[in-house]
Amino acid sequence: GKAMMSSAMGAFWMSGVFFFWWSTVSVAFVLPSCRLRPSGESRRPMAATLAPPQEEEEAAVTTTPTFSSPQTQQRESGSLPSMTFMSEAQALEVAETFGTPCYVYDAKTLASRAEEALAFPNRYGLTVRYAMKACPTGAVLRLFDEMGLHFDASSTHEARRAIKAGIRPEKISLSTQELDGDFADLVELGVSVNACSLRQLEAFGEACRGKEVGIRFNPGVGSGGTSKTNVGGSGSSFGIWHELKNDVKRIADDYDLALVRVHTHIGSGSDPAVWQRVAKMSLELCDFLGPSVTTLNLGGGYKVTRVASETATDLQKIGAPVAGEFEAFFERTNTKLRLEVEPGTFLVANAGSLVARIDDIVATDERTFLKLDCGMTDILRPSLYGSQHPIVVVKRRREPASDDAAAAREKASYVVVGHCC
Repeated sequence: GKAMMSSAMGAFWMSGVFFFWWSTVSVAFVLPSCRLRPSGESRRPMAATLAPPQEEEEAAVTTTPTFSSPQTQQRESGSLPSMTFMSEAQALEVAETFGTPCYVYDAKTLASRAEEALAFPNRYGLTVRYAMKACPTGAVLRLFDEMGLHFDASSTHEARRAIKAGIRPEKISLSTQELDGDFADLVELGVSVNACSLRQLEAFGEACRGKEVGIRFNPGVGSGGTSKTNVGGSGSSFGIWHELKNDVKRIADDYDLALVRVHTHIGSGSDPAVWQRVAKMSLELCDFLGPSVTTLNLGGGYKVTRVASETATDLQKIGAPVAGEFEAFFERTNTKLRLEVEPGTFLVANAGSLVARIDDIVATDERTFLKLDCGMTDILRPSLYGSQHPIVVVKRRREPASDDAAAAREKASYVVVGHCC
């Protein structure tokens, strides 16, 4: 598939890459493949373009792509994982041409995941909004735009970034914890807003009296792999607590606001029963706010498989009962609501790699460490969530297959670490 490269700015939220694995792993490694970086050489992740695969060259690079189940299953069987969309020759070319660390994205995988999201079960219309905080790289945004996706921005800065990338403002929805003072300018451009607190709703009314607005509710229930990815329930600050719905109506009436959208997001979970329950509760909020509501946004948080221990969300499985709830709502109220979903990580996590160099090798009496030229400055998930991702080592020099001593040196146990103290 066609591959593309990112600019570094903002791309460290790319969830499908990994470099910082705090467990002992077996990797293919030859000592001459280590190249120490010259003093003063830039460490900023670079942008690049891949050429077609060529003959393998001598280079020193560790690549850390993401993997779907077949690759991660290799680990369980004792074999080493391999790269999914990039050849070793291409990884070497990226490292030598553009430097490291460097993000690499696969357009074919991105398009395939977008098509899967666009097939989310629905009854009366669907809008798929890419949660661009997952990876705000311009090339990724434009690819999804061409496929018909809309966009969810979690800050005014993200909204402006999307506009600069060529996204039409009317395709952008803003749901943010911090509603900056310039939000009204974005509304004038065509960006839609979901008020995430009563104060935000008041501020929107003061600046945009008589306009349309969405409401993000906390429905009182959440779901997530960890407490850090559960953004619903009484322990979460995201959205207006559902029991304050009367205050929402009062403020909307005060400023003559049209409540056109209900937004809920419960976190990173895959339980169909929870999604059905939240959909039903959210539909009750739509009914309460009245016929001005035309859209229900159920957020995203769909899980992906990076390693064998993780289970991916089946969109068809969780979407089918949700579609049934929309149909039941129509039968009860004679209102056909449009469904919105907001996948982020789901779309990009297995479409990206981070190419990095082994900068140094150090040892203690217990472990040998491979120090890479990247760290939490380039990807945050391991530090935030303790996440693990597969690692592949690309060697710059191949030992003769007949050299038994060299073959024995190829496998050893290492701890792979980043450059941040």
